[in-house]
Amino acid sequence: MALSRSSQDEAGPLRLGRGERLTRIERIVVLVVLVGVASVDLFELLFTPRADILVSLLSIATSAAFALYLWSPLVATCMLGSMLALSFFTETQPQTLLAAAVAAALIMRLGWTSLILVYTAAFLVAAGIIATLDRAVPVNVGIYLIVATVAGAIGFALRMASARGRRLEQELAEKARQEREAVLAERRWIAGELHDSIAHHLTVVSLHVQLLDDGEARPASQEAIRVAAKKAMADLRFVIELADDAPSAPGMQTGDLEEAVAEARGELEAAGHEVVCEGEFRDERLTRAGEIIFARVVRESVTNILKYAGGGAIGIRLRIEDDAAHLTIDSPLPTTPRKELSSSRTGLGRMAERVLGASGDFSAGEVDGRWRVSARLPVA
Repeated sequence: MALSRSSQDEAGPLRLGRGERLTRIERIVVLVVLVGVASVDLFELLFTPRADILVSLLSIATSAAFALYLWSPLVATCMLGSMLALSFFTETQPQTLLAAAVAAALIMRLGWTSLILVYTAAFLVAAGIIATLDRAVPVNVGIYLIVATVAGAIGFALRMASARGRRLEQELAEKARQEREAVLAERRWIAGELHDSIAHHLTVVSLHVQLLDDGEARPASQEAIRVAAKKAMADLRFVIELADDAPSAPGMQTGDLEEAVAEARGELEAAGHEVVCEGEFRDERLTRAGEIIFARVVRESVTNILKYAGGGAIGIRLRIEDDAAHLTIDSPLPTTPRKELSSSRTGLGRMAERVLGASGDFSAGEVDGRWRVSARLPVA
């Protein structure tokens, strides 16, 4: 199954239209660094003689601004800009500009397009102003531009790695979901195969068990039960072989339509029905898939006929035209209640599912006083 994503999930690492969030490891690293820097500033404030209290407080506030990137990059950037503006009054522009340059890593890692553009413009303006100030010691702003460029590249690389990690997680989750669906589909397929084959033979057995008390019908019923049990075991082995992806053993059921019709005719005649077959059941125009589906429809229909049909003739007809093949099975409606036989009550649904799944048409119901099952499949 193709991988489905929303428009936001399709953002690659180059998408900057929305913000990001730090991973747990990244948050821990940022907090450890900030705690270390703040501890140094606090130690200098408390234990260094003649320490400039205003400068130390500004340094601590700058560290706090970095901490805000863990929750809101916009608020953190605004606070950092305020610290940069205040640095012009405390003559600490180089230190604050360095902090702003380092912040480029977090802004590129977490920010969105507008925030990144505003930060870049504000940083360049501040660097330009500092470069033109008349100071006793000139400031080489080129160093800070290099630091900002390197930090931004690192932040962008981390953003790409995070985006790639999310994509891999989504792909793994999608693959796991597809594997679960494949397992469920296989289970449903096995259940359907068992229903279409084993349930049919159990119906034959149940029908003939009721005839064992009839002395005349007993030998034929015993033979029918023996044959049905043997075929049930063969079909069960066939399903197991398919589930194991093993090659089919000789003599296994293969979905041959002519064989299915012949088997159905024998079972129906053994139950006392006259069977009329019309059509060429080995017509080469019928696709292999169509042949298998029609064979299943015949088998399931015979199961229902043995359970519910009244006495009379059964018709199995196949007509193949240029573009489609038509299979029709009609039987008498029940005239007297038959002793209840077990039923899964999924036969018609299974037949319809098979036919419709092959782009065909299916119908089942009363037509002209008889029960008719009709299936149409495209030839090509």
